[in-house]
Amino acid sequence: MDEISPDAARAARDLRVLLGRLVRRLREVYDTSALTPSQMSVLTRLEKDGPASGSDLATAEGVRPQSVATILAALAGQGLVHRTPDPHDGRRLVVRLTPAGRERAEGVRQVREEWLARAFQDRFTDDERATVRDALTLLDRLTLERPPT
Repeated sequence: MDEISPDAARAARDLRVLLGRLVRRLREVYDTSALTPSQMSVLTRLEKDGPASGSDLATAEGVRPQSVATILAALAGQGLVHRTPDPHDGRRLVVRLTPAGRERAEGVRQVREEWLARAFQDRFTDDERATVRDALTLLDRLTLERPPT
């Protein structure tokens, strides 16, 4: 394996720090004080991906099934999700958003996207926004399972 160049290491570190700050700022934009970050993550995943089993959510979130069970119990207690038997496997439960859960997830997403759009509009020129879009296209390669050949 090739040695990592100092430039690549710096870019990785700077991106990680920047993304962490941006995520924290986006969390501040919408008061989710009634929800933990983990609860909000599961809620938004259900809104984005649709109904799922607890084990599927645990895998997607990268946490233990017991952790997801605790998260789901808290969300259900707030009336944001409900569990129903899986029509294909009666031993499993499928978790779905309630109307209140969908409203909360959509509201959070909308407020955060509006804040980010306003920040782009107010803090960057047209040319700078084009540069950001170009950089995002490049950064999207990091999400590929393997590098393009």
